[in-house]
Amino acid sequence: MPHSYLRLLLLPLLIFPLALSAAENVAAENVAPVWERYDESADLAELAEHENESMHFKRLNSRLLDKNDLWAPFAEQLQGFSAADYARLKPLIVDKSIASMQQAVADGSLTYEALVTFYIYRIREIESDNKLFINAIISLNPEAINRARMLDGLRQQGNAVNLDSMFGIPVLLKDNIGFQGLPTTAGAVALQNNYAGNAFIVDQLLAKGAIILGKANLSEWAYFFCEDCPSGYSAMGGQTLNPYGRKLFGTGGSSSGSGASVAANLATVAVGSETSGSILSPASANSLVGLKPTTGTLSRTGVVPISAVLDTTGALTRSVADAVSLFNAMIGYDQADTAMPLISEDFSLIYRELDLEGKRLGVLDNYVDNEFYRRAVSLLTENGATAISLDFTASSSERFLEFLGAEMLRDLALYLQQYASHEVAITSIADLQAFNAVDIDLRAPYGQGLVDRMTQLELSASELELLREELQTAATIQLQQLFSEADLDVLLSIDNRDAGLAALANYPALTIPMGYEESGRPIGLTLIAPSFQEQDLIDVGARFEQLSQSRRIPGLYQ
Repeated sequence: MPHSYLRLLLLPLLIFPLALSAAENVAAENVAPVWERYDESADLAELAEHENESMHFKRLNSRLLDKNDLWAPFAEQLQGFSAADYARLKPLIVDKSIASMQQAVADGSLTYEALVTFYIYRIREIESDNKLFINAIISLNPEAINRARMLDGLRQQGNAVNLDSMFGIPVLLKDNIGFQGLPTTAGAVALQNNYAGNAFIVDQLLAKGAIILGKANLSEWAYFFCEDCPSGYSAMGGQTLNPYGRKLFGTGGSSSGSGASVAANLATVAVGSETSGSILSPASANSLVGLKPTTGTLSRTGVVPISAVLDTTGALTRSVADAVSLFNAMIGYDQADTAMPLISEDFSLIYRELDLEGKRLGVLDNYVDNEFYRRAVSLLTENGATAISLDFTASSSERFLEFLGAEMLRDLALYLQQYASHEVAITSIADLQAFNAVDIDLRAPYGQGLVDRMTQLELSASELELLREELQTAATIQLQQLFSEADLDVLLSIDNRDAGLAALANYPALTIPMGYEESGRPIGLTLIAPSFQEQDLIDVGARFEQLSQSRRIPGLYQ
């Protein structure tokens, strides 16, 4: 038989295995990752040896959340979104600003639908990988892609969109913020079926065209629940891990999932809430910009509370400009929120590039031994600011926790009465204590020490008011004297070290990435200004951000 004829006979046999291999490769690429529980004992044993006791976790993944349920509603859309699509879009999305994304949409290289799908694909890739997961997400909005597609249609019809607009931008909400269609759990089993309506700020975001991507994990009950427990843990969401060091560094509390998710590029921006340090802390820990505004500039209606006096919502973003965009999309006068003064009806911020000439910055002597702080001060003074040296140490009260406990006793009961869905069985802190005691290992593995304390409080309304006045007056006098005597515009601090003082005085604060310690742990510069002087924070913060360019993406999540 001629050799050429033999080759013709064998050719189909040679080609068939190649074709089969190609088909197998395509099929393999389209097989969705599946999250599977694993034996955490080795990881927990490693963490038990950590020099920082706050990293001695009792568990990592939630016993209640099947992560596969997060992305299950998007199975069809994800089937048509390939690894090649992900790789193509990655340079347009990962670590990019709102303005950059809006420009990409305007250029036709990106759509809002692709943007949302990219994030859901990325969340699935990271959270299903037992070497990468950070437990940042509690739930995803099943309508997120449909809303993005609708917004693309509006954009194509000629609707003008500014580069700083939240139109079409995916936002994660801390899971103590109401969003209709998803439970608002505060991380707690007791609120597992709390299908409450939209918080006021969520209605504002939706009206501006934002896309609610889902809910971020948090320290349960906004970190006012247990004693000596790690930040970032909730029974519903598990233990949030820091993308800059999953088993090295804490995430900060209580807006832990909001911070970790934005740092790892699981969303463009996230909304957090703060009573005392709960935006500033995760912003610092996750190398982000965190804006804790004056209580009374953003509504708290529909947000699970700790304290009506101190609580505020705020922004966690990768840049000052994005924090301004997110803040401005949430503003609006809410008559139901008694903390809102008339000034907030049209209160907004401007991102602008100003020089620092004439800006007087308070520099705390206590912090000048910190090399990052010294470098930040030098950078600001070399560019026109005046540094005022201050010998100041904030005084604090041992009754602060008692005050917060009494506030939560009152304000949580009001929330449960006015905003919680009918499926929620508890109506008070005492109910919560009893509910958790039924299965403490599942519902409160670190105990519920602060809840126990709250049930023993016996402050009358008048006694609570006197305590509030005492604490707030003392803090306000300290900061007012400091600012007036030194004629300051902004006080410079580190991370969330002065968060309690700022909270009680109702001074806004802005944290900006300042660098990374030798271990890789992020550290932030925190700016503090008098009530309603957020614009000073933005102006100084934006200039520092431009000069320092300190933030870098976490290595495992590039």
